[in-house]
Amino acid sequence: MHRWALMLSIAMFAVGCGGNPYLEQSLKPAAQRHETKEWFEKEWGKPSGTSKRFWGGESWTYYRIAGGTNRLLGGINPHECEIQLNFDKAGKLDNYNYSSGC
Repeated sequence: MHRWALMLSIAMFAVGCGGNPYLEQSLKPAAQRHETKEWFEKEWGKPSGTSKRFWGGESWTYYRIAGGTNRLLGGINPHECEIQLNFDKAGKLDNYNYSSGC
């Protein structure tokens, strides 16, 4: 019985920690509409970095500060969020992912 309770609590914790609902609320509709690179540049600004994808298209990376944790002697340790947007050959959003720090 104790194992069952432990397994259930671990599963609930894992489900609760997955994803960022605020970022998903922004990125998921944009992916469904296949927004263009121009749209993202207008809405989000210039990316921190770009690279070519193997099968064509481009990958954009944005770095943002997403909260932080307090330091022992004062101040804050910022959490860095890395957001990667993958565009197809036509320049439309193909898929996205982001780091756990978001």
